[in-house]
Amino acid sequence: MTPGDDIGRRHGAGEDAGFDGGAVESGAVESGGFEDGAGTGTVAPDAPKRGRRGGRSARAVGAGAAVVTVACVVGIAATGAFGGDGGEPEATAPSAPPKTAKVERTTLTRTETVDGNLGYGTATAVQAATSAPPATGGDSSGPAAGSSGSGSSQDGQSDGAAAGSGVVTWLPDAGDVVKRGAAVYSIDEGKVPLLYGSTPLYRTLDVGAEGKDVQMLEANLAALGHSGFTVDDTYTDGTASAVESWQEDLGREQTGTVATGDAVVAGGPRRIADVQAVRGSAPSGSILTWTGTERIVTVDLEVQYEDLVDEGTEGTVELPDGTTVAAEVTDVGTAATAEPSDAGGGDAAPGAASEATLPVTLAVGKQKELGRYEAAPVDVTVTAETREDVLAVPINALVALQEGGYALETVGAKGIAYVPVELGIFAGGMVEVSGEGVSAGMVVGVPK
Repeated sequence: MTPGDDIGRRHGAGEDAGFDGGAVESGAVESGGFEDGAGTGTVAPDAPKRGRRGGRSARAVGAGAAVVTVACVVGIAATGAFGGDGGEPEATAPSAPPKTAKVERTTLTRTETVDGNLGYGTATAVQAATSAPPATGGDSSGPAAGSSGSGSSQDGQSDGAAAGSGVVTWLPDAGDVVKRGAAVYSIDEGKVPLLYGSTPLYRTLDVGAEGKDVQMLEANLAALGHSGFTVDDTYTDGTASAVESWQEDLGREQTGTVATGDAVVAGGPRRIADVQAVRGSAPSGSILTWTGTERIVTVDLEVQYEDLVDEGTEGTVELPDGTTVAAEVTDVGTAATAEPSDAGGGDAAPGAASEATLPVTLAVGKQKELGRYEAAPVDVTVTAETREDVLAVPINALVALQEGGYALETVGAKGIAYVPVELGIFAGGMVEVSGEGVSAGMVVGVPK
């Protein structure tokens, strides 16, 4: 083929592959064939595609896994089409391209879109407690400002202790939010309150006790309006007096001591996910499950793509109605997990096993922008790579050379010439290019 040939409109990148200037992932420009008598033009080596859990490929916004076919230019060096003096007559020079674009100096940002789930996070269980001190009077059929009762917990683990005696007399409803001092549940009319902290009540606390559990208790007493002590790690007479005052407010026996079954401890307010106990039954096993109170987004990210995210990575969440909200990665799990193979035994088919994944959590700062969605599948877009101050052209401006590599069909005062280029990242329908003679403002050919 000579430059005078129409070269199958060298930029088959857009027309042959149906490419519309959309997203192409870095390294994902794949080989395309051309039946022009000159052989097949290989555009790029096979590139890995972003995967989604369950075998679905991830979509890329600005850098997706689109197949781009680029027509092959044959014998460029031999014909002198790069502006040499190969002796080709002026009349054989290729005609001007039907459409042109300019080489731009810009910033390219490659993003990746994966499946996510909006919800309140993983629910933890509140277990039945060892005992429930009886109330001395008053109605305890609902939440209170505080109480003594049963069950202690450490945030993120099963909450409470072993099953105890008594009867469950009050339970919250799914969706209720429990705050510091309010009842989690009641046994024999004794309310079991929520205290904030990370250290559970694992022993009876009395004057002389020291430790983090004492400090947790005192911090909660102070937050609930009780005084006469210093918040530290020592249980003093002042602490005991404050506990008696707390117990009196709750209508409980004023012992001045706190037992392991007198409260449930969690890291903050909790939202009831599911109520498992039944009123009138003996407390046993899991009473209920709960979560945090703010909606978060979770993603199961394939392990090979963990370099795309880190704590603080910004993202965008697209809701089912098409609206978007800003999010930020707050946690990237360290333990990879894999889904088990389908039941039924036998050897799994090649490629049937699910990819190992890492749990990724994103926080949404403006909860109101999530609307009424409490649980929904969402699309999560994160920034994978940014290149500043680079030269870029539309992807379909690339021309694949039969001898390997890529070129741009440049249009200048002396006519058309082909300038070889090196490729960088692909993003937003653009590709980073560099090479001798490539400069901002250069006019290049693109297909219609």
